[in-house]
Amino acid sequence: MKNSKMANVGMLAAMAVAGMFVFGCQSGKKDTAGGVDGSAYRDQIMSGEYISGDIPLYDGMRFETLNKVEDVNFYPVYFGYDTYVIPQNEIEKIAAIADFMNEMSDYLLVVEGHCDERGTNEYNMSLGEYRAQAVRDSLISCGVAPERIQTSSYGEEAPADPGHGESAWKLNRRAEFAFYTR
Repeated sequence: MKNSKMANVGMLAAMAVAGMFVFGCQSGKKDTAGGVDGSAYRDQIMSGEYISGDIPLYDGMRFETLNKVEDVNFYPVYFGYDTYVIPQNEIEKIAAIADFMNEMSDYLLVVEGHCDERGTNEYNMSLGEYRAQAVRDSLISCGVAPERIQTSSYGEEAPADPGHGESAWKLNRRAEFAFYTR
């Protein structure tokens, strides 16, 4: 059964890459580096305020209070230093998740934004939220219903690599995905 799920995830990823070139499901305009431009949030992030946006609650609760699905894993989406612009080479990961979510209509998703250790705690919480929101916006543009996606920021508090250098920092600038069912 697990191999079957992995084969399905692999097939979905391949279909997502093909669909991405046909339909181009990313949101926002492209920046000069070829990523998705998140300039709409730039003033807020520079002030250290992160948005709560229109993130829906499920029966008044965060999705984290529901049943977590432990056996669905996707690769994180990585970001450059001090930005929440989604790099072009990360878009296919988002497309694969969108395809999965569109096929698995009973699943809900929390996009978790993370940062490296540089910057103040307030700034990193804001940047983590903007990263999660940028990925959420892209998923919505790929057809995932907005009410099925929430965001959360961990700032620098949950590093993938606890090291102190670029090799660690690049792994910590990311968005991860947690799936839940009702």
